[in-house]
Amino acid sequence: MLGRKAARPAGDAGGEALRLEGVRRVYGPEGNQVVALDGVSLSLPVGSFTAVMGPSGSGKSTLLQCAAGLDRPTAGRVFVDGAELAGGSEAALTKFRRQRIGFVFQQFNLLPTLTVMQNVTLPLKLAGRKVDRRRAQEVLERVGLGDRLDHLPSELSGGQQQRVAIARALVTEPRVVFGDEPTGALDTRSARAVLALLQEAVRVYGQTVVMVTHDPVAAAHADAVLYLADGRIVGYQQAPTAETVAERMTHLADEVERQRITAGV
Repeated sequence: MLGRKAARPAGDAGGEALRLEGVRRVYGPEGNQVVALDGVSLSLPVGSFTAVMGPSGSGKSTLLQCAAGLDRPTAGRVFVDGAELAGGSEAALTKFRRQRIGFVFQQFNLLPTLTVMQNVTLPLKLAGRKVDRRRAQEVLERVGLGDRLDHLPSELSGGQQQRVAIARALVTEPRVVFGDEPTGALDTRSARAVLALLQEAVRVYGQTVVMVTHDPVAAAHADAVLYLADGRIVGYQQAPTAETVAERMTHLADEVERQRITAGV
């Protein structure tokens, strides 16, 4: 049982990509507070692909947002590539994210008036970095869009738009790529292609991917699954399959209830 202990999935021994220490996130005023995360600690190594699953309201999205610097924990510490996400101004936090973190969301968040190439190189411009069009083209070729550089998002399918979003996340060479239901808006074939790209980013290029999903088939593409319930880590599974993940999710509610009874809650 993991409880609040660190979860360490299989991965490259080349260092620690992400670490959370006792992260707690509470919303609402005193007397009417909601605990979204309740002392979560975990450690993920470089070159790992981790899926995060749990029932609605379990804290999945809050975990991702705190880990990625999109939300500030009420308590606890977050480290990305050994550097702590803490204090400082919003501008400093934004700069940190642009340097070390990539994002892939369910909605592709592409700018409709920019071409594929312009969308992919936008994070470099925002970060004040030199735009290397050659590298951007190489990344787009990796995701199968080398012949669509001048197309607008409206000229692409949903699966192609998500591949542009993945290329945009990878072009800055981030330490961690966070995915929030990245296949949720895609058909089965497109979803499979997107998950294969994320696997390639991990296994071939050594990226670290953390993906929130509700889909056991998507989770089965990861190296490991973290299960959340009531804002806490309640399970960890290596080498997941769609069947074992679906079974675990089915019994998760019963398991959480047993834990509450044992704890006298």
